Amino acid sequence: MNVGVYIVPVFLLVAFGMAFWNKTAAFDDFVDGAKDGIESVVSIVPNLVGMIVGTKVFLASGIVETLTELADPVLRLFNIEAATLPLMILRPLSGSASLSYASELIQVHGPDSLVGRLTSVIQASSDTTIYIITIYLAAVGIRNMRHALKLGLVVDLASFLLATVFVRIFFA
Repeated sequence: MNVGVYIVPVFLLVAFGMAFWNKTAAFDDFVDGAKDGIESVVSIVPNLVGMIVGTKVFLASGIVETLTELADPVLRLFNIEAATLPLMILRPLSGSASLSYASELIQVHGPDSLVGRLTSVIQASSDTTIYIITIYLAAVGIRNMRHALKLGLVVDLASFLLATVFVRIFFA
């Protein structure tokens, strides 16, 4: 017996039963909530479009590859795999772009290689900071995002460096 099939119908039945019991206009509340949801979506669309276009332009420009080539000597000094630098650049920008690049790295280097393991840890221990700040803060109407952006990028950098350290400790 699959209990999961009954969860949503039971939840809806309980919610509407409670609304009926409390003499609440459930449908009117639902419509008001849907209206607020649509207004939220409309308010964040410009930010979302800007983020997507900016990410696409950034990736198409070839700057990620150029930065990787330029940073390779410095990364070697700190024992950081240069192959993962594009992932470190893409991860705060776009979840889909970073996942695509992570898949490519794992396919090329193998899942059990140092690069493959580092890729997996970076992908799992960091987030799409710029995307989150752009969408969520815009949704609640916050326009001054500079402090959140700085802190988010510092945390991303810390997660990348700690991922490198711990992968080297546990897997090298």
